[in-house]
Amino acid sequence: MKDTTDFHAVDLRACCRSGATLQGEWPQSGMARLAASLHGTGPDAPPVRWTATGSLRPVTGSEAEAWLHLCASTVVSLTCQRCLQPMDETLQIDRRLRFVRGEDEAARLDEMSEDDVLELPQRLDLLGLVEDELILALPLVPRHERCPVPLPLRDDDVAEEPAPRPFAALEALRRRDPGGGGGGR
Repeated sequence: MKDTTDFHAVDLRACCRSGATLQGEWPQSGMARLAASLHGTGPDAPPVRWTATGSLRPVTGSEAEAWLHLCASTVVSLTCQRCLQPMDETLQIDRRLRFVRGEDEAARLDEMSEDDVLELPQRLDLLGLVEDELILALPLVPRHERCPVPLPLRDDDVAEEPAPRPFAALEALRRRDPGGGGGGR
């Protein structure tokens, strides 16, 4: 039987109530915002593997809170900012997201808590959430630990002449005067 779940419109409340685990693979090329940050997403690019497990956590004096444990991994191709050559980077996501009613409540709790707090949507775009988390996991400045090719030199680095020494002439005059003195006064 083929799974017909629309991962762009997941009923998060039902998923959390049942404790369901959703999982799958998506091609990197299907994530346009992520692909825009990559060196390339050809047909040989590894897929994004992910799992999402919903749960409800009881809250004293209030309704239970919806939580989502999201894991995802892939290897992306980035451009090294030092040598400008392609480099592979492993991205790993392991996040627990708390969902509450109302944007104001989510913002208030997000400031006070170490947990990531989001507004509980009618339908969750799970694909968009995974893509967001992968984008946040990208390094700010991708660089090889050791670049595979020597770094190119600038043209002016190769033919650079020694820096001028403005007091070289005075030093030469001082060396020629064995008495070390100036003219007699």
